[in-house]
Amino acid sequence: MLSQDIRQALRSLWGGKSFAIVALLCLAFGVGLNTTIFSIVDGVLLKPFPYADPERIVILRSTNATLRVSNGGVSYLDWRDLQAGTQAFSSIAALQNRSLALSDDRNDPARYAAAAVSWDLFPLLGIAPILGGGFTPEMDQPGAPTAVLLGFAVWRDRYDSDPNIPGRKVTLNGAPAVIVGVMPEHFEFPNTQKIWIPLTPSVFKEPRHLHDLQVFARIAPGATLASAHAELAARSASLQQQFPKEDGDWTIGLQTLRERFIPANVSLVILLMMASVTLVLAIACSNVANLQLARAATRQREFSLRTALGANRAQIIRQLLTESVVLSVISLPFALVLAQIGTRLISSAMPPDQVPYYITWSLDARSFLYAFAVAVGTAVVFGLLPALQASRSNLVESLKDGGRGTGTRHSRLRSTLVVAQVALAVVSLVAALLFVRTFSNLDAYAIGFDPKSLMTMRFYLPGDAYEADGAKARRVQDIVNRVEALSTVEAAFASNLLPLNGGGGGYGVVPDGKAYEPGHEPIVNLSGISPHFHRTLGVSLIAGRELTDIEAWSSQPLAIVNKTMADQFWPDSQPVGARFRVTGDSSFGSGWFTVIGVAPDVKHDNVNPNTAPFAAAYVPYAFQQTFSTALVIRVSGNPTSITPAVREAIKASDPNLPVAFVRTMDEVRQGGYWQYAIFGWIFGVTGIVGLLLASVGVFGVLSYHVTQRTNEIGVRMALGAGRPAVLRLIVGHGLRLAGAGVLLGLALAPAGTWFGRTLFYNVSPFDPLTFGAVAGFLLAVAVLASYVPALRATTVDPVRALRGE
Repeated sequence: MLSQDIRQALRSLWGGKSFAIVALLCLAFGVGLNTTIFSIVDGVLLKPFPYADPERIVILRSTNATLRVSNGGVSYLDWRDLQAGTQAFSSIAALQNRSLALSDDRNDPARYAAAAVSWDLFPLLGIAPILGGGFTPEMDQPGAPTAVLLGFAVWRDRYDSDPNIPGRKVTLNGAPAVIVGVMPEHFEFPNTQKIWIPLTPSVFKEPRHLHDLQVFARIAPGATLASAHAELAARSASLQQQFPKEDGDWTIGLQTLRERFIPANVSLVILLMMASVTLVLAIACSNVANLQLARAATRQREFSLRTALGANRAQIIRQLLTESVVLSVISLPFALVLAQIGTRLISSAMPPDQVPYYITWSLDARSFLYAFAVAVGTAVVFGLLPALQASRSNLVESLKDGGRGTGTRHSRLRSTLVVAQVALAVVSLVAALLFVRTFSNLDAYAIGFDPKSLMTMRFYLPGDAYEADGAKARRVQDIVNRVEALSTVEAAFASNLLPLNGGGGGYGVVPDGKAYEPGHEPIVNLSGISPHFHRTLGVSLIAGRELTDIEAWSSQPLAIVNKTMADQFWPDSQPVGARFRVTGDSSFGSGWFTVIGVAPDVKHDNVNPNTAPFAAAYVPYAFQQTFSTALVIRVSGNPTSITPAVREAIKASDPNLPVAFVRTMDEVRQGGYWQYAIFGWIFGVTGIVGLLLASVGVFGVLSYHVTQRTNEIGVRMALGAGRPAVLRLIVGHGLRLAGAGVLLGLALAPAGTWFGRTLFYNVSPFDPLTFGAVAGFLLAVAVLASYVPALRATTVDPVRALRGE
């Protein structure tokens, strides 16, 4: 019976090729887009993390209301205290992110994102090396020789997958180290790290007030998340009582892996994308339902004959549903091809080393099953209504003249479906346009300087040679002088700060004449800079002067402050000549810094453009010498053209310095919001596809409308109606349908945009310009979609139409 229904369905679809092709395209786009975004939802929100029993792994975080820290780390000493006697956790391990320079006798030095981990962290995760061994407790002790675990990519690319790599001696940040093993492919814990070293040898002397470790814990067998919460709260309170100076304002809590690794805004935007493509799928299926209704209307004589020959209504419904399912199954390969293209395009748009390794997606078996379920499910849901309508045939009326004129019931249903399509298209397009405008606003928001013609990079100063007092500053000075001597370089500076990419450090600051309780001093971001910092950025000072070449390379306590700091500390007086001192860090000394200039606010990071500017001060580089130093160069011409010469200048100064993150400032800027570019692209594509499908729906209904009203139009023309009147009749009908859909969509869209309000930048989720533009555009599209059927209506021959009556 089923095979007979399938054969009949194939014959029927073959006989209606035009219908089948249009329906296949609608379903392929709807199911294909849906499957593409499902693969992302599955990879990011549904699949478990690649660890042993990941639901029992939690992350400890600290909060400090006084310092406005909501997601801080844990100090080394607090971590050790938490390890002792904890019942709710079977293991508590720690990690600290690093940047390490690796060199050996066969390869050029290279910088890698790395992490220092306690010996028990990888066993806690259930991850073991694929070659060699992991860290042992002996390796994770003060004074122990440095052991190194390589990431799979480093082992493959740098050492040609040498199976004898364990035991090889290398140099890490200028110090001897030995490779002990290689981690599995694609493992880059916690995010994009490529190298790991033991933690304790480098942090065991850290003071308790330094909360800089990421701490992971595994909930013990028999314990629950609630009991772990309760025990941790009690231990945190105990630490606050024991160490009120260091821990008095710090509270330690816990998060699940998903809460920490998948930010709420990422989850929100992915769910909104899923909702958007679901709207497109609904529009596509409405189109198919409309096509099936129109086709069923032309098959009323066939259904009536079947009824006359003994077929019951259930058999006719079953046959029509079989046709719907067969049509959906045939569309599935095309949908999967589109989904494959979509996932590859999205993956290729992701910047390398920006996406954590545990976030992956592909068209796997789960995606195939989802696509099949969606295809069959939509075939049943949207095929059932046309089947029910088509099976209600009037035997006598249908056999008269082929059943011409199926009544107003089918027409109302098709019109209702078109109204729904247009409404869904409005919702989809409004969201798409808001995201496109958000990306456009991000690309144009003020950063405080001109990023054009700027090249950036970082170089690293590893080893004992740079431990001596002033050694880093002397090397950096030599490099900057060599770079500024290049012919196309207008200016350059070095700093521990790379504008738009972060740097510097937050320190407590006390202005002259004011007093604060210890630990409650206002926080200022302090950055060490070489000469020509503001000149390179193309920024003119508001007041005062720049650091001279001599001052910028010396330890003179001078500073340039930004406007925010000047307004915050000296709102009613002249900042130039004022003084402040830095607390809590001996590298700044105990003297007073004198303000010599006030500069406009410059964006230090590019993560959240909604963040208000914070107080910042720029001091001579000697006060903030770092192993990782940013180099920014203003070039006369294409900034990328200077890269080889700059590399050679750095190599000439010290051939052992690795250079990394070579990017133009425009690339740095766009790297801060590349997610929004992808979101805008995805929402834009779904909006356009939804618009096209809705347009097809309007066109199809009006074409059928013209066919059904051929006789009426002929009578009107015979009675003197001209072409303009006929055009107004048909186009007016299309506009009424579209207008009803637009009004419904405008009523529904605010609910969707309200959910995404936190993702928009510099545009309201209820922006009247966006809503009005979408409404006007859809009405214009409806006019165009109505015009072709309207023109066909004006070609009706009144005589032939009257003969038909």
